[in-house]
Amino acid sequence: MKRELGIARCGLACCLCSENAVCRGCRRDGFLELSWCADAGWCENRRCGIEKNLNGCFECVPAACRKGLYAEKIKPQAFAEFARRYGTEELLDCLERNEQAGIVYHREGIQGDYDDFDDLEELIRFIRMGKR
Repeated sequence: MKRELGIARCGLACCLCSENAVCRGCRRDGFLELSWCADAGWCENRRCGIEKNLNGCFECVPAACRKGLYAEKIKPQAFAEFARRYGTEELLDCLERNEQAGIVYHREGIQGDYDDFDDLEELIRFIRMGKR
C-alpha cells in the first residue's frame, strides 16, 4: 500500500491501485493541472468537483450521484460514501487492514475483491468489517 497516494477525488483507492507505479494520483500534483494523467480530460467526477470547488466527491453526496464513474461502477461510489461518513483516514485504515488480511484491490487488471458487489451498503460494510 502506498498510503501517501491516498484516495482519489472520485473515491478510488490510489494507494492500492495496480497503476500507481506510473500514476501519481489525482490529488498529488494538484487537482487543476494533471497534464501527466491521460484520464484527467474525460473524468466527469473530477470536472464536477472543480465546478463545485470540492476536494473530492466525499464532500458531496456520492450515494445519490450517478455522474461519471458512478453511473456504472459501485466501487468508487461506495469508497467516496465511506469517506463522507467516516473520513478518508478511516477509509485508509480499513483498506490497509483489509490488505494485510488478504483482501485484494486489483486481482485481475483493475478487478478485485471490492468489485464483486451490487449493493452500496453491503460494500461499505465489507470495507469497514473486512468480511461479508
